[in-house]
Amino acid sequence: MIWSNGWEDETMNIIFGPIHSRRFGKSLGVDLSPSKKQCNFDCLYCELDPAKTVTAYDEIITVDEVIAALKKALNEHNGIDFITLTANGEPTLYPYLSELIDAIDRIKGDTRTLILSNGSTISDPLVRKALTKLDMVKLSLDCATDRCLHKLDRSHQGITIAAIQDGMLAFKESYQGPLIIETLFVKTLNDKPEEIAQLNDFLLKLKPARIDIGTIDRPPAYEVKPLSYEELRKITHLFDPSLPVYIASRKHVTSSPEYYTPTEILQTLSKRPLSPEDIEILFDTQSQKTLETLQSEGKIIIKETNGVKFYTLA
Repeated sequence: MIWSNGWEDETMNIIFGPIHSRRFGKSLGVDLSPSKKQCNFDCLYCELDPAKTVTAYDEIITVDEVIAALKKALNEHNGIDFITLTANGEPTLYPYLSELIDAIDRIKGDTRTLILSNGSTISDPLVRKALTKLDMVKLSLDCATDRCLHKLDRSHQGITIAAIQDGMLAFKESYQGPLIIETLFVKTLNDKPEEIAQLNDFLLKLKPARIDIGTIDRPPAYEVKPLSYEELRKITHLFDPSLPVYIASRKHVTSSPEYYTPTEILQTLSKRPLSPEDIEILFDTQSQKTLETLQSEGKIIIKETNGVKFYTLA
């Protein structure tokens, strides 16, 4: 059925934000499933209440409703960097996704478009074709094995890691924009070295523009536990140094900044480039000054990878 509950409520439900992000700037969110959770995953860490997985929306808002709400929001908010397609569920299950992206392109001006997807439908050629029209695509990949996918993401029957990975590789071949992969780690479920090793092997083939790793930040639907920042940082060292891994979640920091000698700073960056947020957490004031000195000497440089800056060896 086509769902609608009145203009004012519709506008509030479809559009949310602006949200300010270090990675994506000032973003307006577009919820393609504002009435309820409609998803082919029922992830253990999801902040939404548990729900039966589906393969298609049964409550659908129209493209015209989305565009009307988006026009109103764009008129009210200046300087929007991204229009972000998301959902109380999986946005690529929205049946008019391709038409909607075309309609947004006609009104967005210089604002860029982004989708936040769980990656489950990327094996569908029609989904891949629609997503190629977006300025940036962010796909989740929590697991490298079917066992993990079914246990952690609680995927709908028939969804497999092989299909997801093949779809991602095919999409990367045809997509001209930056592809970002996001992995959310949950204690004891996908943080094992053998699981990460398989993720690493696949990501070396995929070569995404950036890999965001994080953990549970909001109260989850099920009884699962987050990792600490320290544990996430150890995980980054399990990935190949050539992969642009960024710790997106820093809410579980327990350590205090420490003193690093110049040699220790260089050794640390040789293993894994660090973002400015990592530097603030790990390095004390004196060490940060030493970092600046090493940078002025040309031993350390800053590289930007699709919205995220990294300190790395020259």
